[in-house]
Amino acid sequence: MEIRPILSALMRNKTAPLLVAIQVAISLAILTNALYIVNIRQAASARPSGIADESSLFRVAVFPIVPLKFNEQVAQQQRAHDILKGIPGVVSVAAANQTPMSRSGSTTGVASDRKQARGIPASNYTTSDSLINTLGLKLVEGRDFNRGDVLDTDPSTDNSNPKVAIITKELANTLYPGAANVVGKPMYFGTGDDADELRVIGVVERLQTIGAQTGSRGELSVMIPRLGSDYVQYVVRTEPGQRDRAIKQAEEAMRKIGPAAVIVRIKTIESDRTSRYRSDKALAGLLLIVSALLLLVTASGIVGMTALWVAQRRKQIGVRRALGARKIDILRYFITENVLITTGGIASGLLLSVGLNQLLVSQLELNKLPANYMIAGAGIFWLLGILAVYGPALRAASISPATATRSA
Repeated sequence: MEIRPILSALMRNKTAPLLVAIQVAISLAILTNALYIVNIRQAASARPSGIADESSLFRVAVFPIVPLKFNEQVAQQQRAHDILKGIPGVVSVAAANQTPMSRSGSTTGVASDRKQARGIPASNYTTSDSLINTLGLKLVEGRDFNRGDVLDTDPSTDNSNPKVAIITKELANTLYPGAANVVGKPMYFGTGDDADELRVIGVVERLQTIGAQTGSRGELSVMIPRLGSDYVQYVVRTEPGQRDRAIKQAEEAMRKIGPAAVIVRIKTIESDRTSRYRSDKALAGLLLIVSALLLLVTASGIVGMTALWVAQRRKQIGVRRALGARKIDILRYFITENVLITTGGIASGLLLSVGLNQLLVSQLELNKLPANYMIAGAGIFWLLGILAVYGPALRAASISPATATRSA
């Protein structure tokens, strides 16, 4: 079958084919970028936090209604630590000011040189214990904190920082690009002459920030060893399957911990993950629904256009059948015609996809749209076009020559 007669026929009736091609182009541009964003969101929500087993962890926040003196705070925190550690099924306990993905806590600007224009924002984890053991972090370089590293001064009167820190691998790469070993290197909290100097003593493979941002920013974390303030959390690791039972016992024990009334809040790390990525999953679901509707609307447009053409060409089809055209010839004609329209729409849609992606890159800090998404999108619309036109084309091929050529 020659393509030229089909193109000539399309050029004589340009409006309907042009509308369908435009619809395909717009749908393709939206579909490819929507699926790309969905994939990014799903990958982000499933990425590891650095914690070995999130299902066995929970955090207990305990703070007194009436502020305590520093020595009273320290004594109460030690009692809480001992009580939690003594609960059956509890493996490890660590005091900390914040936890990954909690979206609540402290961020500090860090630098490798006091002369830097500004520091790199990093989640600042404060602990007087071993967060590495309790969270199950992977130490890839250096060592963990020991008791001698812990700064035990009152944070409300002494705002200095400890002299050592443990950082994530991503933060090490950011602060010291190209360095084979960063243990022993200086690091500064802030910039300028007044910035506190610390020494890196260890590197963990991964520890997400409190915000768990997408990309490398979500891996920029630092841990320092010091006693907490009147507000402190305890990260608790249990044996597998013992978390829920331990939570009940921990809540009861913490409410009776001291002479003063306290407020106790308990959350699991899994609930933090769910809360952090709820909006991402909702957006992904919405984009999938929009994508499905776009495919449905595009398919409906192709079906409607082809059905209209079949009705308008009923007599022409009958004449062709009477002259010896087979059903397969009629079917091939309509499918080829639709493939040409769809191809035109796909070509324009690929250009629109790139343009829309450039806009999203500038506004949402996305990476460039990979070529495989555009290839897959083009394949989907080619297949969609063939499937959508097949039903009306099959009905056209089944038209009886005598019926189609009979005068009204």
